[in-house]
Amino acid sequence: MTRAQWGHSSSNLLAPEDDTMPLLFADIEQAARNIAGAVQRTPCTHARTLSELTGAEIFVKFENLQFTASFKERGALNKLKSLSDAARQAGVVAASAGNHAQGVAYHGQRLGIPVTIVMPKHTPLTKVEHTRGHGAEIILDGADLTEASAASDRIADERSLTTVHPYDDDLIIAGQGTIGLEMMQDVPDLDEILVPVGGGGMISGIAIAAKGINPNIRITGVEADLYPTMQEALAGRPPPPGGPTVAEGIAVKQVGVRNIVYVREWVDGLVSVCETDIERAITLYLNVEKTVAEGAGAATLAAILADPDRFRGQKIGVVLSGGNIDPRILASVIMRQLVREGRIVRLRIELSDVPGQLANVAKIFGETDANIIEVHHQRTFSDVSAKGTDIDVVCELRDAEHTRDLIAALENCGYSVERLSGPLDL
Repeated sequence: MTRAQWGHSSSNLLAPEDDTMPLLFADIEQAARNIAGAVQRTPCTHARTLSELTGAEIFVKFENLQFTASFKERGALNKLKSLSDAARQAGVVAASAGNHAQGVAYHGQRLGIPVTIVMPKHTPLTKVEHTRGHGAEIILDGADLTEASAASDRIADERSLTTVHPYDDDLIIAGQGTIGLEMMQDVPDLDEILVPVGGGGMISGIAIAAKGINPNIRITGVEADLYPTMQEALAGRPPPPGGPTVAEGIAVKQVGVRNIVYVREWVDGLVSVCETDIERAITLYLNVEKTVAEGAGAATLAAILADPDRFRGQKIGVVLSGGNIDPRILASVIMRQLVREGRIVRLRIELSDVPGQLANVAKIFGETDANIIEVHHQRTFSDVSAKGTDIDVVCELRDAEHTRDLIAALENCGYSVERLSGPLDL
């Protein structure tokens, strides 16, 4: 296969001015040997129910089963094992607010390499503590990852440390590319592989690895709607403004210099997915596959959910890149999806403010097998008569038809009912 070519790109990113040769398939094979036995060879298995739901034959690569619950271990270990004895003794530094930090810290501790991690000042405490738990020195510096990266570079110069970049490094890219090797070994007749895209390190490695085995396989990158950074870079446009996203693992504003070159040569296309589809994918992984996916990890399944006709009848490999999601965010995603599916509904019921009315309403709920979760009286902030009241009821139902049955039962007993939440087609 041909090498990717360095040079100018339409994004005005320049190749590094060094003697680094572009990454080859053989480099990824070597990376596989380097990390063997220290990184999980995660399963790539047929997801039967997801396939039935979407019409595609879906094979999931469960990178959330790594010890640190993320694919980032692969590249981190490959980079660390390349260091000279002097570099190992001096130590390494990395800027990260999540998975990369834990991967570098964990394998640095295993190999006896001092690790310094620079995190933005407002990084959630749980991420800081998890990383510190692997023996890393944590420095909180900068309002965001860009400022933390600048601080990391400064510390690297001051302490003569080796920087372990999260994606713009050929050894990192080669390590992530071992995912593609394993997928092709397990399912050699895949038609397409979908890969989450942030800075571009994982998709660069997977594309080179997979096409080194089957040049005809399609490689498609998946970005969050709010962060189509690679698409903008390829088009020569500035990075997007971004915004809050559940897929923070791929919410980057700068792609790698090396990565954009590799993506241009080896990747067949890029798509974006919305927050709703990402959240639906997270809940499907939990409910169907009984596994936890972070937002970035669920983005590839979200792409199939968003456009099932495009993938129907094909063998599609999806990389579930990680499972590090904040439990509070996961709980919110689950509840929001239940509302979208009409399984959690909020109703406003108008009734007379006299004894026994609430009991009558509760009886109707019981007779229709609807489970009441919360009840709130609205006497003051309401436009009903002073002798009346509104009650807001949050209830659990089976589906949209069950909701319609409940509303009909209430209305048949003379109650005025307004649906305040739930799918629009109820």
